[in-house]
Amino acid sequence: MLDLADRVVLISGANRGIGRALAERLAAAGCRLSLCARDPDTLKAAFGPETDRRRHFRFDATERPTYAATVDGTLAAFGQIDVLVNNAGASNRFSIEAGDEADLDALWTINVKGPLFMTRFCLPHLRVSGSGRILNIASLSGKRVRNENVAYNMTKHALVALSHGTRRIGWDDGIRVTTLCPSFVRTDLTADATKVPPERMIQADDLAEMAAVALALPNTAAVPELLVNCRLEDQY
Repeated sequence: MLDLADRVVLISGANRGIGRALAERLAAAGCRLSLCARDPDTLKAAFGPETDRRRHFRFDATERPTYAATVDGTLAAFGQIDVLVNNAGASNRFSIEAGDEADLDALWTINVKGPLFMTRFCLPHLRVSGSGRILNIASLSGKRVRNENVAYNMTKHALVALSHGTRRIGWDDGIRVTTLCPSFVRTDLTADATKVPPERMIQADDLAEMAAVALALPNTAAVPELLVNCRLEDQY
């Protein structure tokens, strides 16, 4: 297993839900954290003021200048980037039969272009690490389709494809990529879900624990996809 202590981890959408749970888990493991959100004040509310081991940055997937600013700020603070967690994402109800094109475009921008271009910015630094890691937070909706929200399903399928493309080009430089595909996770984003009771959903802390294990595995034991169920489903 890799020692996670002092590894520099950049997490988008770190202010709540899965991103926050993972940030807390990696902080406990001794990682140095670059935490990103559209509103940095929400990071301060969640974690307290910045420290020499935790910095906060404004990152908005719809605003390309914030990508470079986040990466540059992380390097200025810590001098390296060892792990990229593409967690920021969005959903809406755009379907095949209904929805404005702007809603479709928004999900492509946030769920696909965001991870793609953040990966592009971080790849040179992950290569230097020799054991760089990328964790892309997708969904079981990236592996199968069980609802009408086709834009969300399409973008999460695309994120899985991005992960495999990144694994291919980064492998010889020690970069390993894991796509985390959970079912319903108990966060504020699933507060209105009715298909699964909250107490039967995946707990964000449990998901963070699994993610931390994947990030700590050596280069010889890579997990390309981690599918996590909270209910019985056929697996493909």
